Amino acid sequence: MKKYIVSILFGYLLLAGIHSNAQSAPAKSFRLIAHRGGIVDSTTDQNSLQALTKAIAKGYWMVEIDMRMTKDSVLVTHHDKTFKNSFGLDSAVSSMTWQNISKLRNANGYRVLKLEEVLQQCKGKLGVMIDNKLSGNDTAVWMQLISLLKKYDLYSNALMIGTDESTEFFTGKIRLSCTRQQLEDNMRRDDYKSSSYYLFSDKISKDDNDWAGSHNILVIGVINAWAFHGSETTSLATAQAERLKAAGVKHFQIDSQYASLFVH
Repeated sequence: MKKYIVSILFGYLLLAGIHSNAQSAPAKSFRLIAHRGGIVDSTTDQNSLQALTKAIAKGYWMVEIDMRMTKDSVLVTHHDKTFKNSFGLDSAVSSMTWQNISKLRNANGYRVLKLEEVLQQCKGKLGVMIDNKLSGNDTAVWMQLISLLKKYDLYSNALMIGTDESTEFFTGKIRLSCTRQQLEDNMRRDDYKSSSYYLFSDKISKDDNDWAGSHNILVIGVINAWAFHGSETTSLATAQAERLKAAGVKHFQIDSQYASLFVH
């Protein structure tokens, strides 16, 4: 009888432990894309190697990286047009050579990364969403990007937040972000393929999600800190996450402080 009671107690504790672990485990039903180059906080800069390695360690699905070009045509990752916020240097990325940029450091030890270094780190660990910050339509640069993505086995699943100028070139080559209206317009193209685009927005309704699903279009919801202002930023972000989840969205591009909204 004593053995029987011990056995019951052991089973109860085991089930309780499993339940507890499930509550704190990442939700497998969601796939997350780390905005601004990874997990960013007070000691980890955006688009830094540290932010990227933290995102890899936490099991993110993808990382969003900001693509810019130096004066001497080196592709780098940097969010802002200038280095003022990162290094106190009010100079545009495009006005400086890679040799000079590579020497910059801030109090956290942050340094600007070449795009290729980021892609090398992502290979086999993270997919990539490229936020194209380059103006114009330099097809030689775009081919260089495609070549790098292929080199590190990231091309087939790559996503892009594009520009109006480069859209025609990248259509059918890298999956491009769209609103629902843009998707409906693109469906009229003779070369339309659902695999060429994805629905990308912070305002996706259940109707939008169901419509995209019926057309085999990837849906990605957005929760970015820049969209929230005032003292209620956390509650506003939480409400937005709940609306998108209720609409059926399963893929999200988020700032890392909102990751807790996607755990059981």
